[in-house]
Amino acid sequence: MVDGRQGGAPDLSTTVGSVTLPNPLMTAAGTAGHGTELARYVDFAALGAVVVKSLSADPWAGNPAPRVHQATAAMINSVGLQGPGVAAWLEHDLPDLLRTGARVVASIWGRTVDDFARAAAMLADAPDQVVAVEVNVSCPNLEDRRRMFAHSPTATCEVLDAARACRRPTWAKLSPNVHDIAEIADAARRGGAEAVTLVNTMLAIAIDAETRRPVLGAVRGGLSGPAIKPVALRAVFDCHEALPDLPVIGVGGVASAADVVEYLLAGARAVQVGTASFADPRTLDRLRLDLTRWCRDHGVRSVEELIGGAHV
Repeated sequence: MVDGRQGGAPDLSTTVGSVTLPNPLMTAAGTAGHGTELARYVDFAALGAVVVKSLSADPWAGNPAPRVHQATAAMINSVGLQGPGVAAWLEHDLPDLLRTGARVVASIWGRTVDDFARAAAMLADAPDQVVAVEVNVSCPNLEDRRRMFAHSPTATCEVLDAARACRRPTWAKLSPNVHDIAEIADAARRGGAEAVTLVNTMLAIAIDAETRRPVLGAVRGGLSGPAIKPVALRAVFDCHEALPDLPVIGVGGVASAADVVEYLLAGARAVQVGTASFADPRTLDRLRLDLTRWCRDHGVRSVEELIGGAHV
């Protein structure tokens, strides 16, 4: 293959709605901490964006230990959205994170629609380097205990509408545990989401044959890593097919440049990397270099050429 830019570096820049990123690589919420935990291993300024661990309006202790279990080609976690709350994050974590030069995406969650509205409003005056807010609707809904917000088009739309209080672009992080993810994505868009992040973890459980008891302190958890990549890739493909004008961020099992390219071809405009960073915290820096090399080797001048290519 020839170099697509006649010896120059390929253009890795992309857009997610109104947000422009220098490349399509981001951390995944819940996997890089609330601040600079990974900064010694990854050049945050060189990433597309740093998505922080989901925050609620109030501090939250999370689930009992054990919280993480290694499964076959995957990880199961039940951390339970532990966090200091938005106000403490703004005061104690965000300043150090901004000093790294990162573009920051704040992730918020809640147990009621009002919880989301309060968390979003607390971010309204955040610095401009907080370029977007990812709204994690893949969490339990205390107003409808039968399901998550992301299992209901109506609830998803209501939450995203409430999140407009952040006064910056919102992305809806959706659950794969639904029959028609495009229907939920469309509801998120009606609520005001500029993009959707596909997908959050899959519902899972681990049981110890010796103790005959569940391994995790909260019994059930979320499955992530390479094992869920085909499911997440299908969700991205289906959503782009049904809603080609809605920007999609792919997440689930990304560990190589080829993984990134597959998500782009399925219709994603960017990807998030999470579980792979637990195995090697330098993964994101490696992927940035490997993606540049992949594009050069395949004559790709810009990642924009790849987006949605599997649908042609």
